[in-house]
This record gives sequence, structure tokens and C-alpha cells, in this order.
Amino acid sequence: MSNLIQAGYLVSAILFILGLKGLGRPRTAVRGNQLGALGMLLAVVVTLTNEQIVAWPIMIAGIIVGTVLGALLALRVQMTGMPELVALYNGFGGIASVLVVLASYDQVIHTGTEDLTYLIAAAASAVIGAITFTGSIIAFGKLNESISSVNSSLIRPANAIMLVGALAAGIAFVASPQGWTWLLILTVLGLILGLTVVLPIGGADMPVIIALLNSLSGLAAAATGFAIGNTLLIIAGSLVGASGLILTQVMCKAMNRTLTNVLFSSMGAGGATVDPNDVYEGKVRTTSADDVAMILDTAERVVIVPGYGLAVAQAQHAVRDLTRTLEENGTEVVFAIHPVAGRMPGHMNVLLAEAEIDYEKLIEMDVVNPTFAQTDVAIVLGANDVVNPVAREADSAISGMPILDVDQARTVIVIKRSLSPGFAGIPNPLFAADNTLMLFGDGKAAAVDINAAMAAL
Repeated sequence: MSNLIQAGYLVSAILFILGLKGLGRPRTAVRGNQLGALGMLLAVVVTLTNEQIVAWPIMIAGIIVGTVLGALLALRVQMTGMPELVALYNGFGGIASVLVVLASYDQVIHTGTEDLTYLIAAAASAVIGAITFTGSIIAFGKLNESISSVNSSLIRPANAIMLVGALAAGIAFVASPQGWTWLLILTVLGLILGLTVVLPIGGADMPVIIALLNSLSGLAAAATGFAIGNTLLIIAGSLVGASGLILTQVMCKAMNRTLTNVLFSSMGAGGATVDPNDVYEGKVRTTSADDVAMILDTAERVVIVPGYGLAVAQAQHAVRDLTRTLEENGTEVVFAIHPVAGRMPGHMNVLLAEAEIDYEKLIEMDVVNPTFAQTDVAIVLGANDVVNPVAREADSAISGMPILDVDQARTVIVIKRSLSPGFAGIPNPLFAADNTLMLFGDGKAAAVDINAAMAAL
């Protein structure tokens, strides 16, 4: 039986690795997700069987309940709500680690089997898991705009004090583990830190924070694995923690910011203050769906740049229909994907995949940027900061942030509700450029109108 259990753990670990590898490419992401889910199911069944935690009927009932709940979430949550759901999943992972390590400690203090490895792992799991849980709840609130950012002038010094306090509580717990006092203090400090660290961070930085919280949930799981002696949990947690850290680094690089800068400052802070009237007044040229259709009718190459506005308008299917119309007209159509467009890593990829847009048409920023000069029309749909040319200026609040070079296209069509700034809070001179036309309105309605106008030509 022992060999069978170990074989089950080995197969689960292989499935996790293959699943993570599959998630690295859009075309294999669905299969990777399925492999990871299968690995987790096998891991849960093997663990419950090995430890004889619950009887088979209860285990099967739990799997059925979890499957039903997961299916309901998958069916009911809109693609615009996917970032919030991801944030909650990170939080669930964090609180699960906390609960497991608290339950294990209750058993350990009665048997007196605690050792140094257990104590360090338990302390790390409690504080990291607690930070992940409450931090994810705040991230969820920020993403659905029910929680606003707060002034950090008082919070961040308090965070430093609490962090020192958590370190001291962890040392005290390892040095004198008998009793619940220090472990509970450590957990409470972690819960508070999760709230106060994420509260001051603005919405523009949420893609980075989601990636970081994902990494922390993995690290908490790995620490829990060390605490309870579960090899598979150590492997799975390490994989999630490492991949989350890599993704966090990718997100920071895409914004030309450091993780320290994200955690302790705000996007849009610093840089020269610009009056929107100086940028836009008398320079913005508006257009109509009919005019855009005539421009597109003669275009040989069109690049569509999706942003969070596309998600808000749920315009992905209308954009797919417009893409097909253009391709039937002999036009080459691709999508320029900025790493931090939207509210979570890969947000635009997920939206466009839902509309069954070919993965091969989704071109990453570094690949598509050199082609804008040979592009007839660039359609910017709901994007703002990721196409703002002031990022090339030294005194800008987003100076150095890599952007999509849409301003180099022959004609730029910007579909947007208004001239309101993006998360960085600064005007975008692209909207007033000589080669730009603004089509104001809802993204989905605009795409439908343009498609209808092209069909009528």
C-alpha cells in the first residue's frame, strides 16, 4: 500500500509539472489547466486515503460538492470578473494553509513531537498564508472597485513595525513553542499585514499584486508541506511559488518598475503635472463608424490593441465578428498584447480565447512593435496607459514603461467612452495626434456598428 501511495504522489507531481508547462503557451493552456486539476484531484484522494482522514463515502461526497461549486463559478462568473475570481482563489489557498498548520499544531503540542523544522515551517505557513488571505480579499475589492486606495503616509510605517513584530513573534514561537500564544499572534499580525500592505496599492498595479499573491499562496503551501511532512505539497507549493515569482518579475519588467516600487509607491506618482486642456484642446478629431468602415475597407494590415475597456464592454465577440469581416475582405488582422493590459496577467488572452480568436493572431509586445510602421490601421479598444507615448519622456510619471508603439501606424482609431485618463492618471497625447481619430462610445456597440457599416459598403 505504501508503494502505491508514493506512486500516486509521483504521478501527481508529474501532472503538476506538465500542467505548468502547458500553461506557458496559449494554445496548450487549457490542456495544462486540465492536467493540473487532475494532478490535484489525485493528490487529494491519495492523501486522504493514506492518512485515513475520512471514509470513502465522505470523500466522494466532498468531490461532488466541490465539482458542483466549481462548475457553478465557471458558468456564472463573467470574463470581466475573472481577475476577482483569481484573487479569491489565491486567498483560499492562503487560508487553507493557515487552517492546516493550526490543526497540525494542535496535534503536535499534545504529542510533543515538534522539532525545529516543524516550528519554522509552521511559523512561515501561518504568517504567509494569513497575509495572502486578507491581501487577496483587498485585491478582490479593488478589482471590482468596491474598495478604494488609501493614503499610505501612516500605513506604511505601521507596516514596518508590524513586520518587525511578526519576525519577533516567529522567533519567540520557535524558541518557546509550548502554547498557542505566539502562533496566534503571528497569524493575527499576518492577517493585518495583508490588509494594510495591499490597501495603499492602486488599481494599475493589481496585475503585479495578483501574481505576487499567487506566489505567496504557493510558498505558504510549501511551508505547510514541510510542517506536516507532505512531499507532494512541498513540490506543488514550490512550483506555484516559483512560477508566481517569475510572473511577478515579468509584470514588473513590463511596467519598468521594481517590486519594491510597486509595494511602496503608486503608479502616477512623480513626474510633471500635465493639464489635459493643453494636451487635448482643439486637437482631438472625432470620427464615426461609417468613416472607420471606409478606412478599414482599403486597409491591408490592421492591428487591434485590446485593453481593460474591452473587458468592461464585453466586446470580445463583437471584435471577433469584425475580425472575420476584415479577413473576408482580404485584410491581415492581428492583436497586439501588452503584458499588463487588463486587471490580471493574461487577461486579454483569456478574453480573446473565449471569443475563439486564433492564438496565432495574439502577438506579444516585443514582436508586434517593429511592425506598427508597416500597419495601415491600429484600433485601440479600451487601452490607455499601455499605448501612452509619454512613457518615452524622461519627466513622465510612467517614464520608461514599455508601451505598444501604435502611434507609428499610418492611422490610429481609438475606441473609448471619453478622454478620461488610465490608471496612471495622466493625459494621453496619442488621442490628439495628427494620425489619430477618436470614436467615442461603448466598445461593443462601436465594434458592432463598424461591422455593420462594412457590410453595407
